[in-house]
Amino acid sequence: MNVLSPPPSFPVLRERFYPRARQTVPAAREFVRGIVREWVPAARLDDVLVCVSELTTNAVLHGVPPGRGYRVRVCRFPDGLLRVEVHDSGDGFTLPPVPGPAAEPEGESGRGLLIVDALADKWGVGDRLPGKVVWCEFGVSGAG
Repeated sequence: MNVLSPPPSFPVLRERFYPRARQTVPAAREFVRGIVREWVPAARLDDVLVCVSELTTNAVLHGVPPGRGYRVRVCRFPDGLLRVEVHDSGDGFTLPPVPGPAAEPEGESGRGLLIVDALADKWGVGDRLPGKVVWCEFGVSGAG
């Protein structure tokens, strides 16, 4: 059997659409795990999956209007760069305030993008119509 691979100058791309529901966050994480486990060194896999959880949770809770969904896109570029994008159709992006001393130390929200910032090599937000795309990147050139 012959398997055709994309030319080395093109990224490998996979994507999946999910409805707006909290139950889709684990499914999105497993979708990404199934793709990147061969690409990402074991030491970075958990970082990637935590970022997927944070970005998809934000999409479900803050970015996707009722009745709509979000898309998870995974790209691996020939230079070893892994990029995960979460596309939603909600309003544009407003950076949430950084939790300060007054934040609840045991609180369960308000730190997702701080976690992404700490774990990913880069992250950012871009516009799309409608909505936005929040992305994070990881250098994984030594992997599979």
